[in-house]
Amino acid sequence: MNRPVLDNQRARRLFLDRHLLLRPTGGTGRGADLEGVLDKLGFVQVDSINTLARAHDLILWSRRGQYRPRALEHLVARDRSAFEHWTHDAAIIPMQFYPMWRLKFSREEARARERWPAWRRDGWEDEIDSVLRHISDTGPACSLDVGTDEQKTSSGWWDWHPSKTALEFLWRSGQLAICHRRGFRKFYDLADRVIPAERLHQRLDEEEIIHRAMSHALYRLGFGTSGELAAFFDIATKSEAKAWCAAQLAAGGIIEVDIELADGSRRRSFTTVETLDSAASQPDPSSRIRLLSPFDPALRDRARTERLFGFHYRIEIFVPEAKRKYGYYIFPVLQGDRLIGRLDTSRKGSTLLVRAFWPEAGVRMAKARIAGLEAELERVRAIAGVDGVAFSDDWLRA
Repeated sequence: MNRPVLDNQRARRLFLDRHLLLRPTGGTGRGADLEGVLDKLGFVQVDSINTLARAHDLILWSRRGQYRPRALEHLVARDRSAFEHWTHDAAIIPMQFYPMWRLKFSREEARARERWPAWRRDGWEDEIDSVLRHISDTGPACSLDVGTDEQKTSSGWWDWHPSKTALEFLWRSGQLAICHRRGFRKFYDLADRVIPAERLHQRLDEEEIIHRAMSHALYRLGFGTSGELAAFFDIATKSEAKAWCAAQLAAGGIIEVDIELADGSRRRSFTTVETLDSAASQPDPSSRIRLLSPFDPALRDRARTERLFGFHYRIEIFVPEAKRKYGYYIFPVLQGDRLIGRLDTSRKGSTLLVRAFWPEAGVRMAKARIAGLEAELERVRAIAGVDGVAFSDDWLRA
């Protein structure tokens, strides 16, 4: 049988709709509404860089213009409807997924015990019990509260003192949980004092965890290869993902589809009959110009972004400033179902300074589009905490 084909425009629109970037925004951006956004996305990546706003805040603001950072803090620290752990990176995750993380906890623990002795300071394994006892006896603690008699000077980002490494190990392995942050500093407590009992004590076997992780990933992406589905939560291994896709394909739970890419080629992927049917009736996209975080979940797979949208995007961390085509930390700009360019901006006192905007090839910066970009920059002032927007003389680049 010939596989069904999802043309590039419909594929882009389906993908953006699953990431809440196709339709006009609405909602309060807090409480149950924010829980719904987090659930639909699956997670938001947490990042400390604050060029414009922290990654998780900009991700959520781009879906809910009324969102403010304290609302997410409440979900984690007060309502306990979300928790912090790792997907492909540090992330805030809906609490309903916590039972799936038990497999990740056990695998993270095994990986740490195997690899960390070779590249962490000696002595961290000896500190595990004392750190756990300290938190059990005295309550939540941060890295400054443990190992007070240890040398804490560091020669690098990951050069932790032994008690800090033990603290991280206990969190990665699920024995501790992040109960709140103060500023951007994490505070840890015993998992059974943080995670709601119905989630803490819910047990799933390994097969069910992999099934749930893959099914949730497929729903939130709309379509994907086995590798892309495995990478979404980073719970199933590549081989487990391939086996799951083969079994589901044989059982009729999923189907194969050819996705048309931006260059006209096709990529075989998996989806469901229901998702394929819904792709035929996607609404026209909102005309709003949206400023996205470099860590937006729709963009985290840079190769997929290039294949699907024809948008080559990398954060040039190790390239010297003089050799960069763009700045180190630039913001992708979306309009409708196209990525139309990238923006270089920074704070200058209480002003948001737009240093450069590079339109993509074929994107014409007519008056209406410039006005739309200016309107988005006015909107983003609320999350950036600035009073006004200014433009460099040569901000609009070729």
